[in-house]
Amino acid sequence: MMKLLSAAFAAALLTSTAYATVASADTISGAGSSFAAPLYAKWAEGYKRATGSQLNYQAIGSGGGIKQIQAKTVDFAGSDKPLTQDVLNQYGLYQFPTAIGGVVPMINLPGVAAGQLKLTGPVLADIYLGKITMWNAPEIAKLNPGLKLPGLPITVVHRSDGSGTTFIFTTYLSQVDGEWKQKVGASDAVEWPVGLGGKGNDGVSAFVKQTAGSIGYVEYAYVIKTAANYALVQSHDGTWPKPTAPAFAAAAAGADWAHAPGNYLMIVNQPGANAWPISGATFAILYKSEGDAAKRANVLKFFDYGFKTGDFNAADLQYVPMPANVKTMIRQQWKQNITAGGKPVYVSPNK
Repeated sequence: MMKLLSAAFAAALLTSTAYATVASADTISGAGSSFAAPLYAKWAEGYKRATGSQLNYQAIGSGGGIKQIQAKTVDFAGSDKPLTQDVLNQYGLYQFPTAIGGVVPMINLPGVAAGQLKLTGPVLADIYLGKITMWNAPEIAKLNPGLKLPGLPITVVHRSDGSGTTFIFTTYLSQVDGEWKQKVGASDAVEWPVGLGGKGNDGVSAFVKQTAGSIGYVEYAYVIKTAANYALVQSHDGTWPKPTAPAFAAAAAGADWAHAPGNYLMIVNQPGANAWPISGATFAILYKSEGDAAKRANVLKFFDYGFKTGDFNAADLQYVPMPANVKTMIRQQWKQNITAGGKPVYVSPNK
C-alpha cells in the first residue's frame, strides 16, 4: 500500500510540475505550502480532465506563498500559517481552510521500526533546543523501556525556508514547553538553536532519509511518500496515537470554524485520547476584490472541485477533508468575500 501511495504521490507531483510549463488563460497560478502540495497535485489532475484548466503550483513554503500573493504575482497562496484578520484586512485578502493534516517527527534510527520510538513534547523541544544530543540519552530511554536505542548523536533537521509546517511545529512546542516558548517561540521562520536546514517538506525528508541518527518534522504525506520511519508523540491526554487521518480528524473534532475570525484557527495539542497533537489546517489565500475576476473565479472552481470530488484523494494521502458543514460555510463566504463590481465572481452550483 505504501508503495502504491508513493507512486501516486510522485506521479501527481510530476503532473503538477508539467502544468507549470503550460501558459494559457485557463492556467491557475499558486505558490506556497509544501504541506498541501501532494493534495493539490492530485486535485489538479482531476480538474484538468474535467475542465481543461491547469494548475501551476510552486511548493516554495508558506512564507514564500504569502509574499507572492501580497505582491500579486500568483492567483492564490497556500499557507499552513493562517493570517490574522488584521493582516487579511490590510492587504484585502481572504483565506479559507482546504484540508487537515498532521506534522510528524521523521527519524532515521537504525534498529528502530516506524512508530516504535516515543517522544513527549518537552523531550522533542529539548532535542530541538540542543539539550538532548544522543539517542540513548536518559530522557529518551525512560520513555522507551525495552527498546534498544543506538548510541548515535542526534542530527537535528529543520526547515530553511519560511514554512507553515514550521509554524504548526513551533506553535505546538511553544504550548507544551515554557523554555521553547521563551527562547524560540512560534513562527514560520525562527532562530533555530541547533540543526541543519532543508528546503520544503521534500528537502527535510530527503535529508533525514540519507542521514543516520537524524530527526526532522514533515507533513505525514511525505512519510508515506518515502516509506520513512517516524516517532510517536504523546497526546494532550497522555496517550500515544499513531499519526493517521483519524487521529488528525480527532484533533479537529472541536474546531469551531463558524466563530473563527478570518477562519484563523490552530488545532495543536487538542484534548482527546485519539488526537494527534501536532495537527493543523492548510489554507488558500486570495484577493477579495482586486485582480482578474475570471482568475479568482477559476481558483474557487478548482477548490470547489476538490471539495466535491477530492475527498478520496485526501484520504489516500492521510489528509482529513473539511466536514460537509464547513464546506457549505466556506461556499457562502465565497459569495460574500470574493467579488467583482460588488457581485460574487463564483457561486457553487450545488453542494
